[in-house]
Amino acid sequence: MDLGLAGKQALVTGATKGIGRAIAETLLAEGASVAICARTADDVEAAVADLSKAGTVVGSVADVGDADALKAWVATSAEALGGIDIYVHNTSAGPGGDTKAWKRSFDIDLMALVHGVEAATEHLVASDAGALVSISTTAASEHFGPGANNYSALKAAVENWTLGQAQTLGAQGVRCNVVSPGPIFVEGGSWDFIKNNMEDFYKATLRVHPGRQMGSAADVANAVAFLASPAAGHVNGANLTVDGGFLKRIDF
Repeated sequence: MDLGLAGKQALVTGATKGIGRAIAETLLAEGASVAICARTADDVEAAVADLSKAGTVVGSVADVGDADALKAWVATSAEALGGIDIYVHNTSAGPGGDTKAWKRSFDIDLMALVHGVEAATEHLVASDAGALVSISTTAASEHFGPGANNYSALKAAVENWTLGQAQTLGAQGVRCNVVSPGPIFVEGGSWDFIKNNMEDFYKATLRVHPGRQMGSAADVANAVAFLASPAAGHVNGANLTVDGGFLKRIDF
């Protein structure tokens, strides 16, 4: 299937590694040009150099928890690419239980989405195929794991806000959808850490997984590419779960 992504301009936050990196790679492979950001200059420089082998990539250092820095990145990326057709909100502060962790999650998981989309809205509306995709988690839909606390709650807020925009921005021609990964194994990622430091929990998770294995970053990236593409032109307000059947919720 031709997704129709050739020539599109996409912004992906937190895309130097993990799921964000896989999303950038997949969009590039489909012919889109991509702008990425992350907090570490060396990571951004290395990622841009590597990703540029596959297409047009620009990258900048930006802490998405800083609204001004995030808006500046959106503006410079739009100028460099020639517009914005796709905005992918991928960043997360991760789990934590103290007040500082909750505040960081509020800024990075939720408000970075709000501020980033606000900054990109003019461009998304001007596009003939504007699309927002937010990365959430199946942990937003059920209690999962020790210490999930802020992570689950703020991801639930990400889902609520994004799917609400399916009505608001949808009326202006911008489709807004969510991708919710279940357990995804990435070298150096959270499940790699759990495997090496919380082996019992890791094994227990695999035992209750229908496929007895975790997904990959590419599984998530493929779902994002579809929802962001003109091929999904009548899909708006959807929450696509990518978890191999891990979530126990029954949807009607």
